[in-house]
Amino acid sequence: MKLLLDQMFPTDLAELLRSEGHDPTRVSEIGLRRGDDAQVLDLACQQDRVLVTLDQHFGDWVVLPLSRHPGVVRLKVHPTTTQNVAKLLVPFLASADPARMRNHLAIVSSRGVRWIKTAGE
Repeated sequence: MKLLLDQMFPTDLAELLRSEGHDPTRVSEIGLRRGDDAQVLDLACQQDRVLVTLDQHFGDWVVLPLSRHPGVVRLKVHPTTTQNVAKLLVPFLASADPARMRNHLAIVSSRGVRWIKTAGE
């Protein structure tokens, strides 16, 4: 799956995802280290990548309304070590259907996945 990893994720997570067969790009690798949420989402849309983030603004429609997009995965994990993130993200991505991701926000936590449709197909 083509992924855009938000600025808070380290290089070792991207490497781990590559080893699992995914195609991750970190925003910090492409000049958006200080990009705001709207810029990051725009880039994900331009590159047709599912955005992976810890940022709770993705899902707060007052702060950042979501319209058409390839998908957003918001992880709820603490502490946010690579190991803890990988425990949630790798199994989720292994079972996720890329077609279902489109125009949906998936909130992934240790309790499960909550799917929210954010735009019409």
